[in-house]
Amino acid sequence: MELRQLRYFVAVAEELNFSRAAARLLIAGPSLSQQIKALERDLEVRLFDRDRRSVVLTPAGTALLPHVRALLDRADDLRRRAGRLSGSDPVRLGYVNWLPPDLGPRTSAVARVLVDAWVAPSHAQAARVADGSLDVAVCWVREEDLERLGLVARLGGADRLYAVSAGPATGPVRARETAVLLDGDVTSWESWNVYAEELARDTGIRAEHVSDGGVTGPAFFDHVRRLGRPVVNSPKGQGAALPPDLVQRPLAGPQPYWTWSVVRRADEVRPAVLAVVDALCEGVDAAALGLRDAGAWLPAGDPHRRR
Repeated sequence: MELRQLRYFVAVAEELNFSRAAARLLIAGPSLSQQIKALERDLEVRLFDRDRRSVVLTPAGTALLPHVRALLDRADDLRRRAGRLSGSDPVRLGYVNWLPPDLGPRTSAVARVLVDAWVAPSHAQAARVADGSLDVAVCWVREEDLERLGLVARLGGADRLYAVSAGPATGPVRARETAVLLDGDVTSWESWNVYAEELARDTGIRAEHVSDGGVTGPAFFDHVRRLGRPVVNSPKGQGAALPPDLVQRPLAGPQPYWTWSVVRRADEVRPAVLAVVDALCEGVDAAALGLRDAGAWLPAGDPHRRR
């Protein structure tokens, strides 16, 4: 049994006429008839009842037709995927500090992905997509950024932020009882500062200005100790191990989330790039991530905020 024979079967089933099917397939009528007979022998079932006046599908042929069509669709999809992998330039992917943990399995079947070695802030990665230095980026963006740069975004993931506190208490802490750090280095922390400033205005969290890169890393822990109150972590500190004298506490009233967008150019038409975006966003659900919970907070310009 060959895929070619299955395509012949579908053509005859759709035309119910061997002459028309042969003309459509650009083969001789006797050759088509022989191939259908060979397919019937391989399947050990008769597919058509035919005489000089008519051709009709047998019950077996009718039952098998949708499965054959599905098989041919899968074969065509496999051919397209293989073509993208072998014949296209790699898709250049940039990021800030987060990528899906299953990036390889998600994208390996649709395109060759080159993860860019330059890890840059969100605003820089979005700008690199806009100027063509990258094809796709995983970063934080606002709707105004998308409009200004000519980009579109889909949800790739989200981080639920929490507070880091000194002392033994580990229970929930209300947002207005915490602080959030804003860094004077706007080149590195532009996106975070925009987010943190709006978070402070909306929730009553106290904004604390620093100038030492202390939004994350060891300096962040020093600020927690210095301030004497819980401090909201940044997405870049999501995976950092806490020192033994500090604890993680959930935020309540409201619960802030930081979203990761998969960003591409709005006029992008290359199938490999579009397929990578689809693969990265497939199955990502805002509700499952908590973004639709009653107490969830997202900034007003977040493209994934419920309207």
